[in-house]
Amino acid sequence: MSFSDLVETIKSLSIQEKQEIQLLLSQYLREERREEIYENLKISQAEEQNGKLKFSNNINELGVSMWT
Repeated sequence: MSFSDLVETIKSLSIQEKQEIQLLLSQYLREERREEIYENLKISQAEEQNGKLKFSNNINELGVSMWT
């Protein structure tokens, strides 16, 4: 099924069914975002354990610009 077929199918659903799909999509997106955050956490923890992270209070030392 193509994306446009899916959209057309959704358009033909009742309001209640559309609301349920909306709820499901919100839940799926939330779960995917949590998984992404968790994966980033694991990467950061591994970098910290390998000494690849640098901590500093000096923003110039970190090479971060507030204006970009």
